[in-house]
Amino acid sequence: MEKIGIIDLGSNSARLVIVNLFADGYFMVADELKESVRLGQDMERDGFLKPARVAETIKTLKMFRKLCDASGVTRIIAVATEAVRRAKNQRSFLDEIQATCGIKIRVLTSEEEAILVYRGVINTMDIPKGIVLEIGGGSTKIVYYNRRNMLNYVTLPFGAVTLTGLFSGDGLKPDEQAAKIEEFFTEQLKRVEWLKEVDPDVQMIGVGGSFRNLFKITKMVHKYPLDNVHNYKMAVEDFIPVYDMIKVLDLDKKKKIKGLSAARADILPAALAVIKSFVTYMNIENFTFSGAGLREGIMFNQALPMTLEKPIADVLNYSLTTLVKYYDCDEKHVEHVVNLGIQLFKQLRVLHKFPRQYLKILKVAAMLHDCGMRIKFYNHPRYSWYMILNSTLYGVTHREIVLAAFTACCHNKEDINALDWSRYRDIVTEDDLEIVKKLGVMLRIAESLDRANAGSIKGINCDILGDSVIMKTEIEGDATLEIRNAMSASTEFRKAFHKNLEIL
Repeated sequence: MEKIGIIDLGSNSARLVIVNLFADGYFMVADELKESVRLGQDMERDGFLKPARVAETIKTLKMFRKLCDASGVTRIIAVATEAVRRAKNQRSFLDEIQATCGIKIRVLTSEEEAILVYRGVINTMDIPKGIVLEIGGGSTKIVYYNRRNMLNYVTLPFGAVTLTGLFSGDGLKPDEQAAKIEEFFTEQLKRVEWLKEVDPDVQMIGVGGSFRNLFKITKMVHKYPLDNVHNYKMAVEDFIPVYDMIKVLDLDKKKKIKGLSAARADILPAALAVIKSFVTYMNIENFTFSGAGLREGIMFNQALPMTLEKPIADVLNYSLTTLVKYYDCDEKHVEHVVNLGIQLFKQLRVLHKFPRQYLKILKVAAMLHDCGMRIKFYNHPRYSWYMILNSTLYGVTHREIVLAAFTACCHNKEDINALDWSRYRDIVTEDDLEIVKKLGVMLRIAESLDRANAGSIKGINCDILGDSVIMKTEIEGDATLEIRNAMSASTEFRKAFHKNLEIL
């Protein structure tokens, strides 16, 4: 395993992410540190990075270096974006950092930055056609892709910090500043010719710290039960009231908003004005948040160099396999339970009548059903439930994550109601509870049929006769334990499917 540090030096903030790279092409974030340095502040006057901002940045990078050294980081990959890219004193700034911090920073071109943002998104989201809006401190990037191919991009040299600076004077009220930013940004969008050719059914994807803060505020307002920003969906009609609330407040009142970072309070209205301008101009009705962007693009390139040429083909499977390895699950047992679960799903379709997408939920639950054993064996289904809800899972919606977590907790007689199903009522419905119970029984039987982790049962053939399901097993060796264990689920099977269960 190699431990690397990734430093992203933006116009608003500097962020260090420490990442463990595993030998077989997987990675996991091990630590993170973020500081608001406002490197791009006041640059619009003369194009120079200001001494106070440079000093604050160097102080931050020294802290980053110290943490990297203490953590055993063997390699640091440091990149800088718009503020440094435009700075007239770029060379002296980079030389001073290398001399004082021992960190060599590479300044990304606009194209390199857009490509890394795209790679961070495309390797973590199952959205085949999207338009990415990434709002930085000093620039805003728009990336359009279809069929997992990047088609167009543009970098507009205006971000949350620079727009706030441009429209902070003239005695304008906060809402008047927001209106001016909307008007100004819309004019910039009109100059991007290819935006007029974007398919109307494209899915908008929001990237960056402003979107993360918007999620935190929304989570507080609506008491949303999940902490995972990635793949959170928001309707524009729900966004507008949040924007209208924030844009009229003075700075002191904005800092008191729950979920809003105090370091971002002054620049968030500008970012929200950009979002409002974009969704209006593009006639967008809802958008999806991405927790992955430029830094994740670098992580994928480092862990899996093939992503330099083409994106990961199966985002979900890659994500699940990463977690199986990280949680040290028995990979052969996991694979066997998944295969048996798929066979059960297909052969009982006449009873459950679920469309194919529910197989994805069963697969997530089957692959991670034992991850709770990383904490302890006793009550591990409950810990698996918690870990699925709180793990970084790519390629699945929040609804699918909740359903998979509750399905996984069913594999060993866990009481769903004891886990407060009602808390997730904004994500799942009461009808979904019956779905979970059926999927949970299938998972429980599949897991039982590999009780000894020996792969003794190779296949299943189900016959549905009257009020019974006859499950015939293809056995290699002694499977007495497996069949006996699987039959203990007969009561739950009868409740879920209204059929008696026999296993031969």
